[in-house]
This record gives sequence, structure tokens and C-alpha cells, in this order.
Amino acid sequence: MPTAYDSDLTTLQWELLEPLIPAAKPGGRPRTTDMLSVLNAIFYLVVTGCQWRQLPHDFPCWSTVYSYFRRWRDDGTWVHINEHLRMQERVSEDRHPSPSAAICDAQSVKVGNPRCHSIGFDGGKMVKGRKRHVLVDTLGLVLMVMVTAANISDQRGAKILFWKARRQGASLSRLVRIWADAGYQGQALMKWVMDRSQYVLEVIKRSDNLAGFQVVSKRWIVERTFGWLLWSRRLNKDYEVLTRTAEALVYVAMIRLMVRRLAQEH
Repeated sequence: MPTAYDSDLTTLQWELLEPLIPAAKPGGRPRTTDMLSVLNAIFYLVVTGCQWRQLPHDFPCWSTVYSYFRRWRDDGTWVHINEHLRMQERVSEDRHPSPSAAICDAQSVKVGNPRCHSIGFDGGKMVKGRKRHVLVDTLGLVLMVMVTAANISDQRGAKILFWKARRQGASLSRLVRIWADAGYQGQALMKWVMDRSQYVLEVIKRSDNLAGFQVVSKRWIVERTFGWLLWSRRLNKDYEVLTRTAEALVYVAMIRLMVRRLAQEH
């Protein structure tokens, strides 16, 4: 299968994703849109950072591409695909499909759209925009993401994130321990996490005796994940009006990363 753009799926990558694409709704006219072209268009937008209306004309009409993206955002398809590929990737790395430990952190990003909802100011990082609260496994694969205004504290965001993770189902049924940085310290939060989510929250601090940059055990994993996300230009800033759209694009970026890895394993 020839590729017109670097972001296009290869034949093997498409074979991994095709079974995960929702079937057409029963009744009415048969689906005529090529799902491979739709996915290629969505990946092109995430990688290059272009606007929906600026998608090249060799893709399906931008409104058609966006309607599929929005539908899969609202019905949980992106979350399901991310979950399925994550379990496959873990198995390929000789890990259990469901992780027993995870790392959480938050990333503040500026907004690039004046119509964005939920904007705040992060006084710690001096950023006006939004905050991505992320939970990743020990391979750096995203388990859960939640986007809020940047003025929402890490601890407040973590409570919502952990509450959602507890209700994720079988894919996170083994999760018992979560590592975090000093922004999550405090007996009150640890007790809340244990009582409400039944997780053990362990704060890992960097040493005060060492100057300059240092790699901190476990915490570097989530920082690497943030680096992976910024490979996608659409995620360098938050351009989305709705926070749930911003969350869906994080899942899309991770889906592209994982499907490329899995295709290399075959």
C-alpha cells in the first residue's frame, strides 16, 4: 500500500486497527466512506497540527472525517482502541495485560484557540491554559487522561483521575500502586486515595542534595510519555474548544504510537 504522507498507516498497521473500527449502523444507506482514509486524515491532523478545514483534498471531506472523530470520541471508541492496543503492547513486552502499578503526573499547556472552554492559570508553571492529568503504566502507555483548566491542582485532578480509573473495569483490575511526585504529597490525599479508590499512593521525591537535572526513579517514565505526546504538533498547544476533544486527541496520538510499535513486532 503506497503512502502519500508519513503519517499514513501501512498495510500491517491497518490490519491491526481495522477490526477495532465500529461497524456501520444497521439500516439506511450502506457505508461508502473508506475508513482507512478517515484514520489517515485524523492521524495527519494530529501529527502535523493542521486545522480540520485545512485537511488535504486527497482525504475525505473534512466534515466527514470530523464527524467520525466526534462520533468515536462520544461513544468511547478511542478509549477502547487505546485500551486494546495497550494490552497487546504489554503482552508483546512479556507483561500482564492489566498493570499492577502506574505513575501519575500533570502537564500544563497553553491554549491556541480563544473559544476554548475551561481555561485557568497555573501559578506554579506560570502557564495560562489547560492541564493534562495523565496516568501511565510502567511502559509509559496511557491508562487514563483527563483535561482540566490549568488552575485545577494536581491533587484535585488526581482524585477525579483515580476515581475514573477504579471504574475502568477489567483492564485496570490489578492496579494497586501509583507513584507520583512531590506535588501529590500529604496524608490527606493518601488517605483519600486508599479509602475511595483502594490504591496505594507513593510519593517519590528528588534528592535536595543534588543540583541540576537528575533522573528520578519511576517518575521519568511519565515524563517520557509527555515527550511522546509532543511529537504530535496538535498537542504542543491545546487548540480544542472542548476538553473531551483534547482528551480524545491524546488517545489518538498514543494509538498511533502503539500501532507502529506492534506492526514492527510482526
